[in-house]
Amino acid sequence: MPVSFRIPAPLRPLTKNHDEVQADGETIRDAIDDLERKYPGLKDRLLDEKGALRRYINIFHNDEDVRFGKALGTALKDGDRLAIVPAIAGG
Repeated sequence: MPVSFRIPAPLRPLTKNHDEVQADGETIRDAIDDLERKYPGLKDRLLDEKGALRRYINIFHNDEDVRFGKALGTALKDGDRLAIVPAIAGG
């Protein structure tokens, strides 16, 4: 079941400069694993050593922040849209 990921500019060198890529998976975690097979190194940028979403990375599933739901266990269906959004700090 293909879903699309919107890729932020800082991660595009890992996706051959594509701003949107497709992945397959029943959950967000599965889709990230598929992205890693296609674009090695991307998973390390998204997940920490325990396999959790890095605190400075947000993923939105159809405009909903996954941290407020089932996080990486969020079920996906064909055509879902995901956006990877790095947190921005400043003052």
